[in-house]
Amino acid sequence: MDFVESDEHRDLRAAVGAIAAPFGGSYYVEHARAGTECTELWHALGDAGFTGVNIPEEHGGGGGGLVELALVCEELAAQGAPILLLLVTHAISAEVLVAYGTDAQREEWLPGLATGRRKVVFAITEPEAGSNTHKLSTRARRVGDEWIVTGEKYYISGVDEAGALLLVARTGEPGQLSLFLVPTDAPGLRATALPVDVMLPEKQFTLHLDEVRLPASALVGEEGQGFGQVFHGLNPERITGAALCVGIARYVLGRAARYANERQVWDRPIGSHQGVAHPLAEAKIETELAALMTRRAAWLHVNGLPAAEASNMAKFAAAEAAIAACDAAIQTHGGNGVSQEFGLLPYWGLARLLRIAPVNREMILNFVAQHSLGLPRSY
Repeated sequence: MDFVESDEHRDLRAAVGAIAAPFGGSYYVEHARAGTECTELWHALGDAGFTGVNIPEEHGGGGGGLVELALVCEELAAQGAPILLLLVTHAISAEVLVAYGTDAQREEWLPGLATGRRKVVFAITEPEAGSNTHKLSTRARRVGDEWIVTGEKYYISGVDEAGALLLVARTGEPGQLSLFLVPTDAPGLRATALPVDVMLPEKQFTLHLDEVRLPASALVGEEGQGFGQVFHGLNPERITGAALCVGIARYVLGRAARYANERQVWDRPIGSHQGVAHPLAEAKIETELAALMTRRAAWLHVNGLPAAEASNMAKFAAAEAAIAACDAAIQTHGGNGVSQEFGLLPYWGLARLLRIAPVNREMILNFVAQHSLGLPRSY
């Protein structure tokens, strides 16, 4: 692993930053408060080829991998525009379709994902299962040339923006899972907006699937092999989630450092006081450490090496760093830290959400305790 960023990756950062900077924090915060999608920014990224950076060239993408997608996620967030749907449409759905989709599925969906004009979101979470994927109750049964799907999904992001779901369902005994492409307009599928207090451009939904009929061609990969296929997408989701957190931390720390230099009390910048400077410096250290682990996890995944430990650690460290950075930035601004004019609270809310999702910190600690330290399984 080379710790010096390549010219190609520096150019990628610069290009993404040049697109995102004119939109910036004010654009993102406006859409987050209104709960409206960032269409103009998404299309600008797609037109430049950056939403498809990890999609093969033969399907209209950039031919890169997860390292490049993580850079895009980080740089967007560092410019004040952390786009959550990149995690589900490209880190999960695109990665899974590239690895396991049929030729017809790839031809139908990957070019649109590459241009940013189509989206496929991920549907796994259920109200009763929580983090226990083995207990998913949504079921798909084969009847002749069709699959019939019944069940419920919970906290599914961006359904209103997507053309299809990459849905996880049981196709046998508990724990035997399969993946399906489900059009969002399929008869029997009902999406209900799930109100949340976090300010986000992306909406959350509860899904009810009542005898949704799918053609046999909707199956992604092999029947009953969905558990392993899901994790091919979950590690990239955790890595890009970590990259998003690193970018959020970079953005709010930059805002806080400028304010601490400009704001004067008792005839000196407030940043000259250690009580202000030290929390920002500590958050900066935590951010850089998280960034290193994020890059290592992405590198391991791209090179086909075991990446679960690094992906979990990166996501844990980056979420903690982003929360610490947001908290320090808000505190640096004093009362202005919670004012609408300065627009910092949406970033704290997203960072706090990313401490819970796509995998919560407690399950990461369980994983590290069991798999890294060899301690007895606790659940």
